[in-house]
Amino acid sequence: MIDHLSITASDLDRAQAFYDAVLGALGYPRVNRRANAIGYGVRERGPDAPPYISVYLCTGHLEPDNRHWAFRAKSRAEVRAFYAAALTHGGTDDGPPGLRPQYHPDYYGAFVRDPDGNRIEAVTHQREEGREDQQ
Repeated sequence: MIDHLSITASDLDRAQAFYDAVLGALGYPRVNRRANAIGYGVRERGPDAPPYISVYLCTGHLEPDNRHWAFRAKSRAEVRAFYAAALTHGGTDDGPPGLRPQYHPDYYGAFVRDPDGNRIEAVTHQREEGREDQQ
C-alpha cells in the first residue's frame, strides 16, 4: 500500500545513528546518504515491493506532531531489538514491547519517540512459536 515515506529530522547525523540502529534491527539497511537525506530499505519495482523510508533534514523549525510510523517486524524478537536499539541511540519510551490485545490477540508492538519526538513503532502480527504465555 505504501511506496515510501519521509520522516523529518533536525540533525541528520544524530538521525542516522538512531535510524541505522532501529531500522537495522528490523532488517532495513541504509542504502544512501546525501547532504539533506538518508534512505533506508531497498527500492524495488512491482506491486509487492517493500516501502522505502527517507529521513530528511528539516531546514526550518521542526515541530513534532502526532503522526505515527509503524514498521513491520518479522518476529517479537525483532520488536524487542528495535526497542532496545531506540533507547540506546537517543529514543525515548512511548510503550514497551508487549501484546496489544485491544488491536487483536497477536498484535505485538513497541512504541518509541525518535530524538526529534517523531512517534515510531515496530509491530509483528505473528504468534510466537513454543510459548504458552504468548508474551
